[in-house]
Amino acid sequence: MAWEAWRNGFNQLSAVVTGFLWHPVVLYVLLFVGIYLTLRSGFVQYRSLIHGSSLVLGLSGKSKGPGAISHFQALSAALSATVGLGNIGGVALAITIGGPGSVFWMWVVGLLGMAIKTVEVTLSMKFRNTEQPDNPHGGPMYMIRDGFAKHFPGRKKLGAGLAGMFCVTLLISTFTGGNAFQAWNTAIVTEQYFGVPSIVVGLVLGLIVACVILGGISRIGRVAGRIVPLMCGLYLVAALYVIWVNLDQVPMVIALIFKGAFGSLTGQGAFLGGTAGWAFSTGMQRAFFSNEAGQGSSSIAHSAVKTDEPAREGLVAGLEPFIDTLVVCSLTAMVILLSGSWNREPDVPLNATPEFFSTRDGHWQLEKTELENHLGASLAIGQRVTIPVNVPGAGGLSTMLSGEVTASPRKAVTWASIAADTKPELLASGFYHAYDGASLTAYSFDRVHPGLGRWLVSLATWFFAISTMISWSYYGEQGVVFLFGERWVLLYKFVFCGITVISASGLIQTSQEINHLTMLGTGAMLWVNVPILVLFSNEAMACLKDYYRRSATAEPTAKLPIAEGASDSR
Repeated sequence: MAWEAWRNGFNQLSAVVTGFLWHPVVLYVLLFVGIYLTLRSGFVQYRSLIHGSSLVLGLSGKSKGPGAISHFQALSAALSATVGLGNIGGVALAITIGGPGSVFWMWVVGLLGMAIKTVEVTLSMKFRNTEQPDNPHGGPMYMIRDGFAKHFPGRKKLGAGLAGMFCVTLLISTFTGGNAFQAWNTAIVTEQYFGVPSIVVGLVLGLIVACVILGGISRIGRVAGRIVPLMCGLYLVAALYVIWVNLDQVPMVIALIFKGAFGSLTGQGAFLGGTAGWAFSTGMQRAFFSNEAGQGSSSIAHSAVKTDEPAREGLVAGLEPFIDTLVVCSLTAMVILLSGSWNREPDVPLNATPEFFSTRDGHWQLEKTELENHLGASLAIGQRVTIPVNVPGAGGLSTMLSGEVTASPRKAVTWASIAADTKPELLASGFYHAYDGASLTAYSFDRVHPGLGRWLVSLATWFFAISTMISWSYYGEQGVVFLFGERWVLLYKFVFCGITVISASGLIQTSQEINHLTMLGTGAMLWVNVPILVLFSNEAMACLKDYYRRSATAEPTAKLPIAEGASDSR
């Protein structure tokens, strides 16, 4: 009981903090920043798609200058951190909470995020530390510290303090979204399909990650360069198969996405969202978490690239939100929506509606639900289930109340308590199997072709989780180096792997808990990084436009096309 009280208290606190960090005003500010940087850069999305792709494919000449990895390896390392369980599990969370409309706002963030990512990586490349040419260090912390020293020499201490604050938020995001979220989803899917205890999953994950991250950025780049293209290709083929099988429903699903983005789709089936506001907020949050635009994290991976042109790597980095959000996230969303898993009928209908009763001040408990043979015979002891409930007085907030199948003495569902000022109300005539995050995506594939989700999503979850964790471990390592020096790196790596084991062991139980944790880290990084990004954006624009001009004259093979109607400084 004490542990349950602590968990409820932590969840309430994290919900309050996350609500502050992701206030609707913050989301509008992020949209404005994306539009502002898009216009100022002359619609850099177009340049990034054309010239960035050319650089990655090696069609624009060999890279020269300090660095340890190629453009392709840098993009793969950064994508291994972004293309991961945020695309498989995060999209599922967004649709579960915000409905189909959240997908539209993910598209918006993906498009504008290309400009944000280009600018932040260009700045980090300009201020990276190349004292060790074969092992350069870079990222927003160096950009903030050295940028203040350059432009505001009287504010060096302020710059150093903000750089340190960024590193703290970086470590928070490393341990939550870059580690706990990955391990938790992997354990859920593996236990669901193969019955492997979550603690075993955590131990295996921790061991694999340790073997890779002890080899440094060069090994991370090599491993990511193999894993990411392979898994993206397999996932792409499987998702396109689902779309092909349900091709006649695609127009209806697209219409549903736009309707949900600007209208209301009140509580259908197994999803909670309904209002355009919920679609906007959840879509924005999950997209920023998935593609990391504005966080500055991927700048750390790109700073290790071998090049003497900051703008080049900025244009390469702009491909990340396109690949991550506009391609991979969209495919996951289409699979979930076309399969019908998001608005399915209850998996277990109820003969009689259970009632809530007050347990203590401010908390309510749903009475134990006895499972008769014809209702819950297929449910195993210990299996988790959920039921949607409305919380009065919380602005129409809905949530999934979790329960667990017990046998005391007969098989029944014992429900968790919920905090509310007045009595909550049920929103369904039955309850659902608890498909959280990646497991919902796997279930969606299985609804279209039995067994596809079991093998594809399980495999993709493991590979994507490993690739994301090894890249984020490097990000956190660079934060530790900046704050404390090289001597603390080994201890940090052991702590990182330990959190992997703990996160997969069942400490985190619901999608709401993992959602709060990941949004806490992402939101904190955005609060620190985005204002500095705007402050120094003039330097990034000057660098990009200078590169445009020189590419058009001195390097005719790399001549950049100008988007029709876009501004140019030449």
